[in-house]
Amino acid sequence: MKIGIFGGTFDPPHLGHVKTFTAFFNLFPLDKVYVIPVCTPPHKQIHSLSSVEDRLNMTRLAFEKISNKVEVSDLEIKRQGKSYTADTIRHFKEQGCDEIFFLCGTDMVLTLGSWYNPEYIFQNATIVYARRENEPEITKKIQEKIEEYELNFDAKIHFLETQALEISSTEIRNNVDKDCSEYLDSEVLEYIKRNGLYKKW
Repeated sequence: MKIGIFGGTFDPPHLGHVKTFTAFFNLFPLDKVYVIPVCTPPHKQIHSLSSVEDRLNMTRLAFEKISNKVEVSDLEIKRQGKSYTADTIRHFKEQGCDEIFFLCGTDMVLTLGSWYNPEYIFQNATIVYARRENEPEITKKIQEKIEEYELNFDAKIHFLETQALEISSTEIRNNVDKDCSEYLDSEVLEYIKRNGLYKKW
């Protein structure tokens, strides 16, 4: 079975996430794609998140309508504690998934070598990375990291070409009182308003 994995805090999931994910979904002939909100991201210092239930609900609203092959999983939320990608990949390998594609962004691809058990990640998943910026300096850093991963871990890495939406979840949280309809799925935006997330409406 060939699957894709897309993890993140999704606080909230925005149309940049959806656009990148859709390009990923359309590029690879995958049997199933799992979108997985993390419980506690080990590589980020975040002090103000909405509840895991809210993030899970918003992620389902944003992604599950794309295809019946897309499933938003609460695997890492149920596991609790820090969400390690190696453990998630191991879970799906043990479920019989013989080919795994892991979608990530620039920050992740630059730091993957320092994650928990990177050897296992690179040995058991193809890394697919997308970018929302185009700075030559960052391009050089990515190329250097990829060469390092290929040399040290025999990594398989693909660049996903897509015109990303220049927005971040942090920007949306900070400006949620303004018109965010350009950056959020309408159902996600309504959920945020209805539940008073990020700011009292």
